[in-house]
Amino acid sequence: MHVKFSEDVIPLSDLKVNPGKVVGRAQETHRPILLTSRGRGIAVVQGLEDYERTAEELRFVTAVAQGLMDVREGNTVSLEDARKTLGIK
Repeated sequence: MHVKFSEDVIPLSDLKVNPGKVVGRAQETHRPILLTSRGRGIAVVQGLEDYERTAEELRFVTAVAQGLMDVREGNTVSLEDARKTLGIK
C-alpha cells in the first residue's frame, strides 16, 4: 500500500464537510487517508476490506514470527508426535 501524500493527507475539516467523499476515496484507491488537525496527523481512514486484509496479514506474520521463535528456543515436537496429535498415519 503506497501513500500519495499529495492526495492522501487531508485536514479533518474536509472529512466534516464531505465524509462520503473521503471514505469513497479510501475505498477506491485502496490507500489510507491521513487526517490532520493543525498540521498534525490525528487519525487514518481506511476501507473496511483493506483494513481486514491488513489485520489478517499481521496475524499471519505474527504467527510465523512466533513459530520461528519457538524453533529457536527448542519448543518443537517430532514429526511422529505431530502425526499422532493430528491423527495422521
